Amino acid sequence: MERAMILPVLLLAGSNILMNLAWYAHLKVPNKALWVVVLGSWGIAFFEYWLAIPANRIGARAYSLAQLKTMQEVLSLAAFVLVAWWLFGQRPTWHHLVGFALIAAGAALIFRSK
Repeated sequence: MERAMILPVLLLAGSNILMNLAWYAHLKVPNKALWVVVLGSWGIAFFEYWLAIPANRIGARAYSLAQLKTMQEVLSLAAFVLVAWWLFGQRPTWHHLVGFALIAAGAALIFRSK
């Protein structure tokens, strides 16, 4: 498989793990000042952008913009499940999995269209 097809998926996966950490990890330290956790989240997001921007630049050679956005959203959900489980011990329920499967079915439609 071509590099322009694989690399964006890997970069977006890493990007979404970092972004979910930026969005949710601060909840582990509820007594920290808001400005401290916002700066910390921005610091994480800075490195997230170093993965997301190249992912989209490289990915635009092989995927449509709709496909890239869909891939990003599906990977964001997967990263959310991992971060919620790892940081907070919140395992996905069957309701979550069915909901995510429905979202994945919608994503599959995007990839079938030309």
